Amino acid sequence: MELAGGYKAKEQGKVKHCHLRAGLDSAEILVIKLPDSKLLRTISRSVFLALVILTLPCIGSILRGLGVSELETSRSEIFNFEQLGLLFRDLAGEGLRRNGDRSLIVSPGNVGMIHTLSSLNIDGNGFDIAIDLDLEQKSSFKDESLDFVFAFDLADVKFVDRILKVGGIVAVPLSNDPSNAFRKKPNYKIVYLRRYSSTFVAIRKTGRADELLVNPESRQLCQFGSEAKEAVVKGIEDVLLEPPRRALAKSNEYLKKTKFLPDLLGNSLENYKRRVFVNVDLNGENSGAIEWFHQNYPKKNTEFEVHDLEVEAEEEEASSKPLQNDVSDWLKENVKEEDYVVMKAEAEVVVEMMKKSTICLVDELFLECNNEWWQNGKSDNSKRAYWECIALYGKVKDLGVAVHQWFL
Repeated sequence: MELAGGYKAKEQGKVKHCHLRAGLDSAEILVIKLPDSKLLRTISRSVFLALVILTLPCIGSILRGLGVSELETSRSEIFNFEQLGLLFRDLAGEGLRRNGDRSLIVSPGNVGMIHTLSSLNIDGNGFDIAIDLDLEQKSSFKDESLDFVFAFDLADVKFVDRILKVGGIVAVPLSNDPSNAFRKKPNYKIVYLRRYSSTFVAIRKTGRADELLVNPESRQLCQFGSEAKEAVVKGIEDVLLEPPRRALAKSNEYLKKTKFLPDLLGNSLENYKRRVFVNVDLNGENSGAIEWFHQNYPKKNTEFEVHDLEVEAEEEEASSKPLQNDVSDWLKENVKEEDYVVMKAEAEVVVEMMKKSTICLVDELFLECNNEWWQNGKSDNSKRAYWECIALYGKVKDLGVAVHQWFL
């Protein structure tokens, strides 16, 4: 083998020596000892074998296309199929699915989906699988013939409602996309809500849809709220059990503890048709809420419509008369369920909205509750007790509205 400078390697025993002179006139010789060729081959083969072992998972996933544990659904979301086994076992443990129940999985028409469900032995657990049904195939299912239905979405909710028995269970994963948001129908009741890799809700059919006489003027709007939103409301910051002084409430320390709904949902807000902020002030008081909203709310680079409403509080002797500039009437006329609505309002207004079932038109609420200890820690019997403010906060949160205390 030719070496730099025209020198050659000389074999001496089992060691190769490379002689390089430091200079033309130098008497010093640099000797570099190289390992035996057999040892080099052994090391190189070991390294190659280790690389092959490390890359086997990647090679396997390429050969298989998509693994059993994950699959891209028609909604372009990655769904972890390993959680289905956990979900079905948990539902059985809760008594929501029993042995012998006629069960169906409604799946989008995806080749990978078919192979994945088959590999999970779903049919061996008492499930039938319906994939991308056409009208003729749907008509083959008899009315109220199934005890349990799992659907990857409820795009065809009428079909699922028709084939499910009264008392039957529907389970579905929730989505943060408002266009895919699950909205509970009035003839269903939520009986299960749990988070694995995805959040799942199970609802029980309590009656036939055509048997319900729903009065549009008196329907409970909270029943039509996004369950994905309600599932994360528990992540809202805890209520302050003691009334803070104004100095603390206005500080950045309190603001840093506020957990806004878009951040909890991981929602860009771009998919909503409209985004609306409504500030409600009593008796012309300026709370500075609009300026605060523009400076602090995570709008995610989207535009919000801003509305500033003024409401006159009721006098004690005229409590039977409706509020002037009624907020509930304004909401019914100006916002829809598919809009994203943020509101700042005083407790009196919120109580009235709860009575008229319009509170659930609001996604996120900043609740102002002037209490008896508000100004300087001294009792003022003309205002609410602080425990009443806490109780109202809890009622609003229980309805699925993301609510924060407003102290500014």
